[in-house]
Amino acid sequence: MSDTSPAAPFPDPSAAPAASAAAPESPDFDAMTRDIADVPAVEVITTVAVHLMSAAAVNLGLAEEGEAHKDLDEARKLIQALAGLLDASATEVSSFHAAPLRDGLKSLQLAFREASVVPDEPGQGPGEKYTGPVFG
Repeated sequence: MSDTSPAAPFPDPSAAPAASAAAPESPDFDAMTRDIADVPAVEVITTVAVHLMSAAAVNLGLAEEGEAHKDLDEARKLIQALAGLLDASATEVSSFHAAPLRDGLKSLQLAFREASVVPDEPGQGPGEKYTGPVFG
């Protein structure tokens, strides 16, 4: 193999010389764009929802060494964003995907209420403008 031939084939042969001449470590943005275009919207939505859930759980103190990471203000924002995402995408995401996400949201809302020194009034907690009041 010569120094000018690429080690692996490129999806677009005309892009190979420019990519290797510019910087060998630079990412191939065309390939990344094509890759993300292949991901179904429902997968993107559920992935974002899971990230919001995980971050909210950490900020509620539900992770290892929970009290060290507890921040109810941050948890409130994340739960609110999660509820908004689930509400906005309800018609786009099948119930197969939506049901566990709604269950997770409700669990986070209940954990928030339990962790609060002064709990919000029913219907005023994080995300409850989208879900309605949450009761145990």
